[in-house]
Amino acid sequence: MTHKFDVLGIGNAIVDILVQVEDDFLVDHDIPKGSMQLVDEETSEKLYDKLGSAIECSGGSAANTIAGLASMGSRAAYIGKTKNDQMGHVFDHDIKSLGIEYTTKKDESGASTARCLVMVSPDAERTMCTYLGACVNLMEADIDEAQVAGAFVTYMEGYLWDPENAKAAFRKAMTLAHKAGRKTSISLSDSFCVGRHKQEFLHLAEHEIDILFANEEELLMLYDTRDLNDAIKAVQQHCEVAAITRSAEGCIIVSAGDIITVKGNPVSDLVDTTGAGDMFAAGFLHGYTRGLDLGVCGRMGNLVASEVITHLGARPDIDLKEYIANKLYLT
Repeated sequence: MTHKFDVLGIGNAIVDILVQVEDDFLVDHDIPKGSMQLVDEETSEKLYDKLGSAIECSGGSAANTIAGLASMGSRAAYIGKTKNDQMGHVFDHDIKSLGIEYTTKKDESGASTARCLVMVSPDAERTMCTYLGACVNLMEADIDEAQVAGAFVTYMEGYLWDPENAKAAFRKAMTLAHKAGRKTSISLSDSFCVGRHKQEFLHLAEHEIDILFANEEELLMLYDTRDLNDAIKAVQQHCEVAAITRSAEGCIIVSAGDIITVKGNPVSDLVDTTGAGDMFAAGFLHGYTRGLDLGVCGRMGNLVASEVITHLGARPDIDLKEYIANKLYLT
């Protein structure tokens, strides 16, 4: 069955603002170094006004994955909510510049576009203050039926399972995807997210999701065990495919008939682990949508994840298509 898009991503549309700061800046504003915290709009604006020159780009977990896919040559689309404001236009321009179809209608009123202030200290430590704003206002009406029906895989981020309206949007997308004979996929996002929604995520794994992405800790929490083998056996009964990341150790790819362990890629110049999981999903889905062996898909995921952690930011800063072509059969 032909498809217009390899992957459609649905997630929190956030503008990442990357800026270099001195440690004194964090101390002066009572921000714990290395922390990730949610802030209100007023705090976000005040901090933004005091920061120096910055790099502003489209962000959010699923958007990062979609950007990675586009860099590898996949055909991609994205759904995420912004407001019709300056940051909303930054997000819009940036994601479209990558060749990604993005048509979600902007809010005309209410909360402003989400942004994440990523403050990088001289020692490369990242401190993040996130204002969620408009991104949590995703509605069922924002789900484009034609985009879902035209995508080989619809990929969603677990972070957006918190707001009820966004949850309804996800349910609509899953229903439409399966109605069109397409695949559904979700990233569990983080262990706190799993803790908040364990029973619903278990139901999704068993009945709604074809391809599950989780790190080891998230999977253990989902199945309420400290034994990874027990968690693997459980997810094997639920999803068509589960891709479990294990940081430097690589990944484990689980399907009904196989459990494949893929070694990680040695990284000597680790700079910043943010975005590693997002890029792993990009590499894996790039291979999956091309019908490649699941073990090869795991290797592709490991490769692009190991590249993104060698520099600041959650996006590739090289041509991943060329990188994959050169590296895949050498490792």
